[in-house]
Amino acid sequence: MVSKGEVVPVRRFMLVLAACLMAGPALAELPAAWPDAQSDDAVLIEPVALASSTPFTLADVGDPDDAPPTEAAAALFMPADASADNPVPAVVLLHGAAGVLQTREPAYAHQLASLGVAAMVVDVFGARRDLATGFTDRLLNITEAAMLADAFAALTYLDALPQVDGDKVVLAGFSYGGMAATYAAYETVAERLAPDGQRFAGHVAFYAPCIASFEDNRATGAPLLMLAGTGDAIVDPERCSAVASELEDGGTDVTTVYYDGAYHQWDGRFAGPRAIGRNLAPCDFYVDDDGDVYDAGSWLPMSGPFMRKIILGLCSDPDGYLIGRDDEIRERAISDWTRFLNAVFDG
Repeated sequence: MVSKGEVVPVRRFMLVLAACLMAGPALAELPAAWPDAQSDDAVLIEPVALASSTPFTLADVGDPDDAPPTEAAAALFMPADASADNPVPAVVLLHGAAGVLQTREPAYAHQLASLGVAAMVVDVFGARRDLATGFTDRLLNITEAAMLADAFAALTYLDALPQVDGDKVVLAGFSYGGMAATYAAYETVAERLAPDGQRFAGHVAFYAPCIASFEDNRATGAPLLMLAGTGDAIVDPERCSAVASELEDGGTDVTTVYYDGAYHQWDGRFAGPRAIGRNLAPCDFYVDDDGDVYDAGSWLPMSGPFMRKIILGLCSDPDGYLIGRDDEIRERAISDWTRFLNAVFDG
């Protein structure tokens, strides 16, 4: 603001004016309560093919034999009024081990787009049906590294769209996808998958197991929000605190929120409590500087599906964990997620 009588050099004035014109209209602050997910003309939905790859571990990235090129599948939810003159921020959504749930990723994506935020739902399993179709086989053959490859492919795609602000793209993941969203906050991961590309502006991990540590703990600097329930046995608060400390030491801010009594997958399809799966919370993996993964207890290398099966069989708890939809927890999580997004999008 220039006060009356103040003399402003012409060059400085022109720079300020140019910056204002280039900035475009700012996104209004997202409300704590989101609208219901329903079809309307304000949201444009289209399928997208992403140029990705399928590494088994981060060490495979860049090798076409060990990380074959893959045309990954995604769906883009775009606010109808987004344009090159009015670029919008975006959120990339990674599903859990059960795959895309209509009550979760597409529902959130439509809600976000109706609020003026582009959203991309990535179907990591859908593009890799030749590797696995069943629940267990997917976990053995389609790893977090493949999820991360798709996530950065989505970021590259969105960054190239004129109607999206590539500097304001947040990665959000659920359970298995939440693990990947957390790993993407490490600079060593970003360097491998996007050596000359963008970084995510923020990371959100919904009820994600904290089972890996990195030899190189440098972080990208983008903040991380970790959301979990105290009734979720697959999320170990002590282990998650260690991951948060590792990332904070690496240079990023981490916020952790626990919801009293909430089970795993509070935004899923089924009411709870309902026991499922094997519990990965006791597992402890180590990712070295080369991107290779080891079981930290036995130092067995996770070099392929067979070794992954052995390691997971030894470290996981057969008693499983509880899931259960809870709409009250879902709304509370949306409120916390909203505060995080508003802070990131506001810069």
